[in-house]
Amino acid sequence: MKTIGIVTSGGDAPGMNAAIRAVTRLAHSKGFQVYGFEKGWEGLLTNTYRVLTPRSVGGIIQLGGTILRTSRCLEFAKKEGKKKAAKALAKDKIEGLVVVGGNGSMKGAYELSKEASTLMVGVPATIDNDVYGTDETIGFDTAANTAVAEIDKIRDTAISHERIFIVEVMGRTRGFLASTVGLTVGAEIILIPEVPCNKQAIIKTLKESAKKGKKSSIIVAAEGIGDTRKLAKELEEKTGSEVRLSILGYAQRGGSPTARSRLLANLFANHAVQLLARGQGNRIVGLRNGKITSIELEKSCAQEKPLDLNLLKLANVLAT
Repeated sequence: MKTIGIVTSGGDAPGMNAAIRAVTRLAHSKGFQVYGFEKGWEGLLTNTYRVLTPRSVGGIIQLGGTILRTSRCLEFAKKEGKKKAAKALAKDKIEGLVVVGGNGSMKGAYELSKEASTLMVGVPATIDNDVYGTDETIGFDTAANTAVAEIDKIRDTAISHERIFIVEVMGRTRGFLASTVGLTVGAEIILIPEVPCNKQAIIKTLKESAKKGKKSSIIVAAEGIGDTRKLAKELEEKTGSEVRLSILGYAQRGGSPTARSRLLANLFANHAVQLLARGQGNRIVGLRNGKITSIELEKSCAQEKPLDLNLLKLANVLAT
């Protein structure tokens, strides 16, 4: 193993820069040369990269986003695109590729592994926390803390004005962020894509809360549950209470990574480089039962990570 590459793909997540830094310095400690491909998979298709050194990645551990940048690449999604990417890897003599990203990035790495002789190692980094094979992803803790800090402020306003607030957090298809954040902020109701939205049950809960003397409520909703604007209007009509909507949006992806996200970035990067140094690839690293380990890329891509619905049950009890 002489040369490895790094690519950050898909949506950005706090801690990606910490992972880039760690992979680069750990790889150099083993005598590897490191290429950082720019703008995600697009960098492979255009063969656009920068040589990364221990000095060039200095001062980035605390930065959000990714210095290599990222993008959605439609061309890479096609078989021809993956063949083109494989040719670029062969041309540059990249023997190992560290793919830092979420569920879609891991699937891209797996599909690319079928076309290229380069060993792939996935480093899960996404605020969605939906990668099978790891209990937690880089960036999830940061996003959760960002959302919690904002909802705590919203709670102050909700109490002051005796209003119901729907706070929409990210999560187009999965509810890991919403369930964790909802439980953490003491939300009265948590809505996630995995559980059908029962409007009658929501209205009943809000009315019962009002009878108990609760003059304000927080509803944490994942963006994938549907039109939250429409939901807010309907709840206001049915409950007779003022209902406001706050969409946290892309702020959850940005900002300086927490200590937890940086720690995972360093630990995941270390395991990824060790795998490549041993000539092992086509795996993703992760945290499972408190230990850093890895599983096959194929296995990760073939299975859906289960969501612990007990968090919702616990939140319901605590909200009474």
